[in-house]
Amino acid sequence: MLDDFLFKKHLEDDETVSMIVHKYWGVASQSLFWPSIAFIAGWAFLAVAPVKLVLYMVLPWSVFSAVWFLRSFLDYYLDVWIITDQGIIALRWEGWFHRTSNRILYSDIQGVGYEIKGIMGTLNRCGTLKMEKISTGGAVSIEQVRYPKKIEALILRNMEEYLHGKNMKNAKHVQDLLAEFVAEKIQLREISPKVKEESGEKIQRNAIITRRV
Repeated sequence: MLDDFLFKKHLEDDETVSMIVHKYWGVASQSLFWPSIAFIAGWAFLAVAPVKLVLYMVLPWSVFSAVWFLRSFLDYYLDVWIITDQGIIALRWEGWFHRTSNRILYSDIQGVGYEIKGIMGTLNRCGTLKMEKISTGGAVSIEQVRYPKKIEALILRNMEEYLHGKNMKNAKHVQDLLAEFVAEKIQLREISPKVKEESGEKIQRNAIITRRV
């Protein structure tokens, strides 16, 4: 539900989502830990000392903690790869008023790979996904993703289906052009004898008129 609300606007009308790739939830738990502690600590202090002065201190502290929590959550949740049947949409949240979106079609992908580093990365099966673009030669990556090997396999499978479908469309287009060309040639051949016959009749009529004159 939340994914539909946040990411649907980035999709084309005929585009189907295969997977939405977020960072490992452990990354979110680390970034949300301290804002949560700050919020709870403020209200715990108010419970210990329930006076107006403490309330006036806790209220702005709670607002600050809530904004901190929301920013940390959005920083985690909005850094995603949306894998569709047409390509990959790489979204990145840089701040409240700064977001980036990079759409890469499968026809523009040169290669896909992943890297897993360290003991924790190996135990959690968490690593970095990378792909290289043909048009720019640059690379796009998303870090701390779980099961990168499975995601890589999904991208390669979608890529193969997309390119196969595109080749089939191109082949059909070429066939249509050839069929149209052949039909025009046949039509010209059918018209040519009639034109010659009409031209011959016209010459004969002109010759008869010339003799009479």
